[in-house]
Amino acid sequence: MHASTYTELTRDISRNLTDLRSHHADVMRGFNALSKAAMAPGALDEKTKELIAMAIGVANRCDGCLGFHAKALVRLGATPQEFREMLGVAVYMGGGPSLMYAANAQAAYDEFMGAAGSA
Repeated sequence: MHASTYTELTRDISRNLTDLRSHHADVMRGFNALSKAAMAPGALDEKTKELIAMAIGVANRCDGCLGFHAKALVRLGATPQEFREMLGVAVYMGGGPSLMYAANAQAAYDEFMGAAGSA
């Protein structure tokens, strides 16, 4: 991660996607449609789907995923207990590398939780 906080990282990624939105509009529209369809409430609610997405972000060691999904989980009211249980499953599925990223995911969640408390 190059940014010093997950807030900065997510802001930087969003800004960096501007070029893709301009020059690859069809790809970005397709990705956004996929995201909306995958995250739409169904048998699983949005929070459960975000917990799954965060676990996959941990297992795949995706810093941007940690930031965006931590922010969404705070918005959706994920509790610290729910978040920690999800990290346990992510570590179980991803082994040692996921354990290292679980610590980073916790930092992202804590950062956005702190910001939500001060808002």
